[in-house]
Amino acid sequence: MNSAFIIEKSVLILVVFAITMLMAMYSTLAERKIAAWLQDRIGPNRAGIGGIFQPLADGLKLFSKEEFFPNTPNRILFIIGPAIAMSTALMTSAVIPWGDKLHLFGRDIILQATDVDVSLLYIFGVVSVGVYGIMIGGWASNNKFSLMGAVRAASQMVSYEVAMGLSMIALLMMTGTLSLKEISMQQSGLHWNVFYQPLSFLIFLICAFAETNRTPFDLAECESELIGGYHTEYSSMKMGFYLFAEYANMFISATILSVLFFGGYNYPGMEWAVTHWGVNLANILGIGVLFAKICGFIFFYMWVRWTIPRFRYDQLMHLGWRILIPLSIANIVITGTVLLRHEIAAYLGF
Repeated sequence: MNSAFIIEKSVLILVVFAITMLMAMYSTLAERKIAAWLQDRIGPNRAGIGGIFQPLADGLKLFSKEEFFPNTPNRILFIIGPAIAMSTALMTSAVIPWGDKLHLFGRDIILQATDVDVSLLYIFGVVSVGVYGIMIGGWASNNKFSLMGAVRAASQMVSYEVAMGLSMIALLMMTGTLSLKEISMQQSGLHWNVFYQPLSFLIFLICAFAETNRTPFDLAECESELIGGYHTEYSSMKMGFYLFAEYANMFISATILSVLFFGGYNYPGMEWAVTHWGVNLANILGIGVLFAKICGFIFFYMWVRWTIPRFRYDQLMHLGWRILIPLSIANIVITGTVLLRHEIAAYLGF
C-alpha cells in the first residue's frame, strides 16, 4: 500500500465527511424553508440573503449554550450517547460509491472510500449500532420522558430493521451481490432496480422513515407527549450531535435509496459522455446526478413531515410487524419464483 493511495483515500474520507456535515447543516435550513412554503410563511430570512447563513447561526448558538448535566449517576454514558449517534451516522458513508472514477495526476481515483464485498451488510451493521446511542442517552438522562422515548426508538428501529432486511433479500436475489459498487454498475442507463423491485423500494422507503425517526414515525421524540423524547435533558453540542445525526442519517438513507434503486451516479448516455467528453467530465456529471437524486429524496422526507400526521404507537407496530414483514416475505417468494422460471426456461432453451 503506497503513500499516494493513503493520501488519496484520506482526502476522499475528509471530503465525504465535510459534505455529509454540510448537507446535514443546510438540511435544517431546507426543512424550515419547505415548512414555511407549505404553510404559506416566509421562513428564516434574517441571517444572510434569504437566510443562507441561518445554519451557521444555529451552530454558533449551540456551541455557545451552557453545558447542562442532569442529576444522573451515569454521566459518562450521558456523554457517550450522542457521540455514538453521530459516529454511526458518519460511518455509513464509507462504503457508498459517490461516482465511478476520476483520472487525476496520472492515477485513476475511485470515488468510494472503501469497496468491500459486503458493503450492504456493513451499512445494516452500523445502522443497528446507532440505536445504542439513542438508548444509552435516554437511559442515562435519568428522566422518565427520555427513557420512554429511548424505549420507543429502540423497539421501532428493531421492528423496522427486520422488514428492511427482508426487503433487501429480493433485491440481492436479483443482483447477486452485496457490493454497492456492483449494484450501481448493474443499473447503467435506465436499468434501475426500482422498475424491477418496486415493492422492495416501497418497503425500504417506509422503513427508512422509521429508522431515521422522521414523521410520521417520530414517536421517539414527539413533543406533544414526551417534551423532546430521548434528548429532553441534553443541551449545547450534545443535543446538536443528536440533531445533526438525524439529518446526517436522512442524507445517507437518501443516498442509499438512490444507489440501490435509482442507479446511483448512472444516467442515460453516460457511456457516450465518457467517450466524447472524457472520464472526468462524464463522472463529475454523474456525481451531480447522484446529488440531484439525493436532494429529491430529502425534499420528499421534508414534504412528508409537514403533510402526514404522526402514527399512534400501536399503529406503528402494526404496520411494521403485520403488514411490511408479510409483504417482504411475499416479495421474496414472488422474486424467487420469477428467477426460477427464468432459470428453467434458459436451461430448456426457451
